[in-house]
Amino acid sequence: MPVIYYRQALNQAIREEMRRDENVFLIGEEVAQYQGAYRVTEGLLEEFGEMRVRDTPISELVLAGLGTGAAMVGLRPIVEMMTVNFALLAMDQIVNHAAKLRYMSGGQIKVPMVVRAPEGAGMQLGAQHSQNFEAWFTHIPGLKVVAVATPYDAKGLLKSAIRDDNPVIFLEHELLYTLRGEVPETDYTIPIGQAEVKREGSDVTIVTYLRMVHVSMKAADTLAKEGINAEVLDLRTLRPMDIDSVVRSVKKTNHVVVVEEDWPQCGIGAQVVDQVQLHAFDHLDAPIMRVTLSDNPMPYSRDLEQSALPNEAKVISTVRRVMQGIQAEVGAVAPSI
Repeated sequence: MPVIYYRQALNQAIREEMRRDENVFLIGEEVAQYQGAYRVTEGLLEEFGEMRVRDTPISELVLAGLGTGAAMVGLRPIVEMMTVNFALLAMDQIVNHAAKLRYMSGGQIKVPMVVRAPEGAGMQLGAQHSQNFEAWFTHIPGLKVVAVATPYDAKGLLKSAIRDDNPVIFLEHELLYTLRGEVPETDYTIPIGQAEVKREGSDVTIVTYLRMVHVSMKAADTLAKEGINAEVLDLRTLRPMDIDSVVRSVKKTNHVVVVEEDWPQCGIGAQVVDQVQLHAFDHLDAPIMRVTLSDNPMPYSRDLEQSALPNEAKVISTVRRVMQGIQAEVGAVAPSI
């Protein structure tokens, strides 16, 4: 099986879907002649031409509005936001139109649009360009939200997102584009809404997604040397969230740590905690704990940026605390570090 980059897996998915369905087209800032900010769209203009691979003005609201309108009349647009931070300028179209039109029309209008957006920190891009907005998008009924950690998942889930009749926010991580992994050359899809156990374990469940999957896997390897066998569960889809897989793992391990590269207030981890206590409370042998981004705008300083991010050491120390049965502070359902 070929080993390729994460960005190449995304490129394969787009290319194969554009070949399969002439209604699929790509729009975004510098996606055509410049080949995309992260080279995800490399070579697509040459193969499909400027009618289906179009550079657009620097206006995210126009991008989202154009994509929504095109999807309403039967096309399948892939809208690339150069970074998720710029998607804030398109939120009216995404939230008030794309997410709601199918419901408001009684199912008569479909909006099969994919909004691709890289996010995350670690490149010293400052507070305004180092953000994660998955919790915002996941909050909205009518949107599906996908967050992929591996090249294999990137290709399979992007193909599923393009074929879906609902708007899908497809989140990528800026630090994963050069990650390499095995990806079949054949056509395959991965169902939206299905988590995956990336590492089997019996002592503690680490629930995570995106880049934190790899941080958690490294932490699990270190913990194994201490005799703690951690199971790493990659959510992959944040809405709809595969709570059944989470609960199944928790019932096996009886301990839970949630790892996310996002702020703690109302984050994805808070939703996981709520669902675990609702469906598997009697199986918990210790409080659930979270490892999150520090609760502040991202610093520019390299040292401060690294201290704000979740990392392997923080995951390891949190798992140790959970396994030792450290009690949460009074009133704290899910303490985080």
